[in-house]
Amino acid sequence: MHMRATRLILIALLLALTACGFKMRGIADLKFNTLYIQGPTISISKPFKRQVAVNGVKIVSSADQADLLLEIMSEAQEQRILSLSGRGLVREYELFYTVNFRLRDPSSETWGDVQSIKGRREITYDDSQLLAKQLEQERLYNDMKDDAVRELLRRLVVQRPDKSKPRAADLKTLDDDTVE
Repeated sequence: MHMRATRLILIALLLALTACGFKMRGIADLKFNTLYIQGPTISISKPFKRQVAVNGVKIVSSADQADLLLEIMSEAQEQRILSLSGRGLVREYELFYTVNFRLRDPSSETWGDVQSIKGRREITYDDSQLLAKQLEQERLYNDMKDDAVRELLRRLVVQRPDKSKPRAADLKTLDDDTVE
C-alpha cells in the first residue's frame, strides 16, 4: 500500500511539472559543426569550450577547417565605489565583468563588429568582514562569468555560416593556382 501511494505521488508530481511548462535546459541549436577560436586565453575559455563540445561542435586548430571563426579580443574585471558612509568609508562597490569578441564566416575576409558581453553586480562592503566580502566578490565574479558563457553561446545560436560559399582560404588557393 505504501509503494502504491509513493507511485501515485510521483506520477502526480511529474504531471504537475509537465503541466506547468517545465522543460529541462536542452542543447543549443548551433548551425555549425566546427569552430576556430583565436586570441588570448581568458578565464571563461575552458567552460566555454566545454559547453560548445557538449553541443556537438568541434574546436579545430586551424581557421581553414572551421565553419565559424571566433576571436576573443579582451576580458576585464572592474570594481568601482558605489557609495560611501558619512565618515568616508566605502559601503558599496559596483563590480563589472566584460568580454569583447568578434565573429567571422570563413567565406568572408572581414570580421564582424566587436561585440561585448557585460555583467554588473553590486556588493555591500564592511571592513570588519573582509574575508567574507572577498569570497562574496569572487562568487559574484564567477556568476558573471557563468552568465557570459551562456550569453556567448546564445549569440552563437543565431550565427548561420553560409556553407554554400567557398571559404576565403579556398579562394586564395584557387587564385594562387591560376597565377602559376
